Amino acid sequence: MTDLRLGVLGYGLRGSLARVAHRPGAGSRVTAVADHDPAARAAAAAAFPGARISADHREVVGDPDVDAVVVLTPDHTHAELTLETLREGKPVCVEKPLATDVEACDAILRAAYDTGTRLYVGHNMRHMPVVRLMRDIIGRGEIGEVKTVWVRHFVGYGGDWYFKDWHAERRYTTGLLIQKAAHDIDVLHWLAGGWTRQVQALGDLMVYGANPHRRAPGEPKADDWYTEDGHWPPGTQRALNPVIDVEDVSLVNMRLDNGVLAAYQQCHFTPDYWRNYTVIGDAGRLENFGDGPGGVVRVWNTRRSTHRAEGDAEYAVPDVQDEGGHGGADPLLVDEFLRFVRDGGPTDTSPVAARMAVAAGARATDSLRDGGAPREVPPLDPELVGYFDRGQVRQADEGSARGGADPAAGGPPAV
Repeated sequence: MTDLRLGVLGYGLRGSLARVAHRPGAGSRVTAVADHDPAARAAAAAAFPGARISADHREVVGDPDVDAVVVLTPDHTHAELTLETLREGKPVCVEKPLATDVEACDAILRAAYDTGTRLYVGHNMRHMPVVRLMRDIIGRGEIGEVKTVWVRHFVGYGGDWYFKDWHAERRYTTGLLIQKAAHDIDVLHWLAGGWTRQVQALGDLMVYGANPHRRAPGEPKADDWYTEDGHWPPGTQRALNPVIDVEDVSLVNMRLDNGVLAAYQQCHFTPDYWRNYTVIGDAGRLENFGDGPGGVVRVWNTRRSTHRAEGDAEYAVPDVQDEGGHGGADPLLVDEFLRFVRDGGPTDTSPVAARMAVAAGARATDSLRDGGAPREVPPLDPELVGYFDRGQVRQADEGSARGGADPAAGGPPAV
């Protein structure tokens, strides 16, 4: 098998995904990287010997020796770079969130449709063992038909990860209900089998906004910006971002199009870091305790009772080898993207789902900044929904009617 030649835009913290995808002789290799930061370019040159390293993303997107592009840049740049890559006719994997507003998401999906270029979004949590386990339990009918889903996200390292750089500013993220919650909203939709249609949210900047210990504008992050066992309690954080105007705690209520009611809560100053999902059906409920190796998912479904910690069934979260991050999800994500570039076909991740996660997060952010007023989530053009549901393959009459790409192809030829 000839290696797919990958171009990478951005080599920051998610550069780990590029390293996972670099498999010379085994199907894929990174041949070009662009980043505006000299230190990142130096790190990329060391990680990918022989790759073309540039400060200009256009040298990667337009490189004839690049078969597909991986976008790993900050959120506010996703739309522009993804659109440019799609119009160049190169398959693209863009890190979540797809974009920072609904309109940009829709423009990306429309460009993928119009050009016939394959689009993939890096929602790696769909490959996390705990998520797959919960979805399997639901699929087997162990809790009946899903009626409500509650998600709590304890972001124990939130002060380090989201309040010391661009993540802390609305102009770059819109808010953490997009940047951070896009993962969980997507999973919630996947488990519940529907899309959010109405949201209502409350939130505030309760802890980090009052901390006066900020970096000067233009000053780089401190070398010890992240530690596993330090920076506690949250008030001891130092060298925070000069501007902090996103919320550090948020509460969201959602009504899905299939009638499911859901709730999502996110807090960035808890002492622990994990996600807790509770899914209640009309014949039982499940809940995870821990979201990685050593964690379990418990099911209560045989009888009514007072509190029973043990549940009626208990399933261990699979202990997969985590060579690439996110509980072993990143290598599976890369596998799926590479297969999709070569062969097309359905994928567990979904551009439509990525758009709907952003749409729910964006309208929830509007709500919490307007005193909790409910917001309607705009639906996506049914033409685009159908196209992506078919694995980015057009119906037989679409190509001739619109003068687009080969209707049988759904994208560029497999490499």
